[in-house]
This record gives sequence, C-alpha cells and structure tokens, in this order.
Amino acid sequence: MNSIVINIGNSNIRFGLFDDDNCDISWVINTKPYKTADELYVQMLMLYQTYKIEPTQINKVIIGSVVPQLTKVMSSAIKKIHGILPVIVDRNTHSDVQAKSKQMGTDIYANLVAAHNLYPNRKKIVLDFGTALTASCVAENGETLGVIIAPGIVTSLNSLISHTAQLPEIELKKPKSVLGLDTITCMQSGMVYGFLGMVEGFIDRINEEVDDNCFVVATGGVSHIYKPLTDKIHVMDRLHTLKGLYFLGKNL
Repeated sequence: MNSIVINIGNSNIRFGLFDDDNCDISWVINTKPYKTADELYVQMLMLYQTYKIEPTQINKVIIGSVVPQLTKVMSSAIKKIHGILPVIVDRNTHSDVQAKSKQMGTDIYANLVAAHNLYPNRKKIVLDFGTALTASCVAENGETLGVIIAPGIVTSLNSLISHTAQLPEIELKKPKSVLGLDTITCMQSGMVYGFLGMVEGFIDRINEEVDDNCFVVATGGVSHIYKPLTDKIHVMDRLHTLKGLYFLGKNL
C-alpha cells in the first residue's frame, strides 16, 4: 500500500512516500509564509510530477502537525488532489507508547513511537534538531520517561544575527578550528561546539537519571552536522519523525 506521510513543523513541511513500511522518496517545503489550500494544491502537484507520483495510486495520507492553522489547509489540498480525507494523528492516537502528558507535541510523540518500533528492548533518547532542540526518552515498555525542550540551533543563530549590528549570516558547519581568529569561524565554533556540549550534557544527565546507557537517535534539519562530532549519538535519521507518524496512522 502506498501512503503519503506529512509532518507539518514550525519551519518546514516534510513529505514522505511510503511503500508499506519503507519511505522511498522524501521532500521538504517551507512552512512560512503560510499558504492557502490552492497554493499548496499547485505546489504539491508540481512536486508529484517531479517525483513521478500518481495521486490515484496513493491509498492513504497521514498528517501530523504542530501548526494547527495549517492542518485544515493541508487537509483541503489533500482532499482536492486525492479525493480522500487524510488521517490526522496526534498525541491522543493510540500506540504502545504512553504519552503521559496532554501537552506533548505530535512531533515528540511520533519520535518516541518511531524509536519504540525501530529500536526495541532498550531505553531510547531521541534528539530532534528542529525549530526547537528537543531530547525525549522512552523506556523499553513504551513508557515516556520525559522530555527536554531548548532553543533550536538555527533559531538561536538567527536571533543572534538579527540582534547584533556587525555579526554576519554564516553557514552552519564544523569550523576549521575550535578557537577562531575571524568572525565567521568564531560564530561557527560557538554554534557547533556550544550546542554539541549541550547535547552531550543532555545525554549524560538523562543516562544518569534513568540509570542506563540509552540508545540515541538524532533527527531534524541540522542533525547531520552534529552526528559525526560525537560518539554519544548512535544513529542519524532525518526521516525518523515521518516514520513515527506512519506507525501511528498505518492501521487507522
């Protein structure tokens, strides 16, 4: 069965084409500025043509969202393209993971569901390098052990640039040295190694609190920058959240 899974985040909307449990194709568009149903309809049809996706061959569309005002717009575009209503999943959707909090975001819940299904029989930490930087932990039996939410890396970088008169926009990448002698290298070091220290600190403190050595998964837009810099992250998977949404919606 072919399914389209859509993760509506604060910065990006990620789409994934699933053939049963395998995600064969994925693409991303910007969340902002918010689009109308007609704009999304045209944009999605163009992307379908690019990836040679035939709308009539899609059996199910699954949506997870942390932007409520876009959920209805996306649903309208999906109905217009596919002639079916999408399946909307959130923290109230049943799974083997116990959300425990009525405030848990759909993306965090999906991250825990994916980790529970993909890496069983151990405690897991999921680091999501998105608009916010989150670290969530789930036990072997699916119990949610807790979540950390911190400012996102790109969010922090943009704030730094916008609130200073002389700091330039930079490419977020590993600098040539930790100690910089030019502004760009200095900023790259602060953003990369500063947040790397934070992430490693999260992992160490969570492991200490749950009295275990958790399996660590990294996902989100800039996770690929941090994974090679530490042995505390075991797997990097940009599609991790999409996979969680798929597991939540596949039997609905």
